[in-house]
Amino acid sequence: MSTQLNELHFTHANEHAFHDALKQASHNYLNSKNDHVYASKKDIFLIISMIVLAIICYIPTLLTSSTVVYIAGYVGFVLLIMLLNVLGQHDACHNTLFKQTWLNRIFGRLVTLPLGLEPEFWRVRHVYFHHRYANIEHYDLDTEENGIFRQTPFQNWRPMMKYQHVYWPIVASFSLTWIALVFDWSDRTGKTPLKSRKVLEGKLGWALFLGSKICHLLLMLGLPLWIAHLHGIDIMTILLTYLASQMVASLFVVYLLLGTHWAETAFFEAPNNQQMPHGWYYHNFVTACDWLPSPKWLWRLTGGLNYHLTHHLFPGWHHRHYPALAAIIARLAKQYDLPYRCISYRQLLDAQIRFLRKMGEVPK
Repeated sequence: MSTQLNELHFTHANEHAFHDALKQASHNYLNSKNDHVYASKKDIFLIISMIVLAIICYIPTLLTSSTVVYIAGYVGFVLLIMLLNVLGQHDACHNTLFKQTWLNRIFGRLVTLPLGLEPEFWRVRHVYFHHRYANIEHYDLDTEENGIFRQTPFQNWRPMMKYQHVYWPIVASFSLTWIALVFDWSDRTGKTPLKSRKVLEGKLGWALFLGSKICHLLLMLGLPLWIAHLHGIDIMTILLTYLASQMVASLFVVYLLLGTHWAETAFFEAPNNQQMPHGWYYHNFVTACDWLPSPKWLWRLTGGLNYHLTHHLFPGWHHRHYPALAAIIARLAKQYDLPYRCISYRQLLDAQIRFLRKMGEVPK
């Protein structure tokens, strides 16, 4: 993987009118509610309540002699932490959970620690590379070639990929572990384009990175192996529960995310002159979509990730605004002839399987 990428630019052709209309409509919406773009007090209260509940789930794992109570408490803790990442950390990395940047960073480090992830590396990957260059080969680090999945038509094909539409949930269940062990360490050792962003530089950066990794192991394995084992919990139970909980948490977030950039979307290679032949808005419309769960109110558990195109157009807004913004986008997209799509979750999964099958075919 190259550590140096030239910045890409998008053509401004014919998008000024849509941009101005979208900006005005969103501004009018916010003014009509006398509101702001950050999380509401209700959202903050929910986040705090979930943190308290997660702690309540974790404490019994160190005090119980019951294997059932240990497993239930431990898995419950990890799933609540994963939900906190979906409902809070995603907004925090865009500085929309709290108004203070430093508070967003602290929150992000705390809720990613139980998952073993480095929040600063994930934030830069997500905000700087994925959001700016979605579905552009080598620039969107979320679709970087890994030898297991063929995620774009520009990547190498291997015979086993004929079955990637079958084995993808198994691989997806190790996504958090892959990020923690492969992505994080590749970023830390300067083997990825994050090197140019100078994230966590120097001795302090190394100390924060290693400290977080050690704290993760102490919290999720060290304390249980020391304290829970003294209360009679078997070591193998502790190790298998750790692995299983990470796998379940991985599947939870992957089922929310993967298809949003695979469902009948376009993929691009970077031009030699670093000038994309189309505009930024058009690029987002053809590389992402919105989708709706059934029943519709379940979107509140997705952290707004189902309104994925909307999120790409309004990354600086908290997800509580996305339903209203999506309605604005749909109306204006029709007016300005942009290909807005909002599909069902069933359609999203079907499109995802079709995509994996297509990418698994022998290239012609």
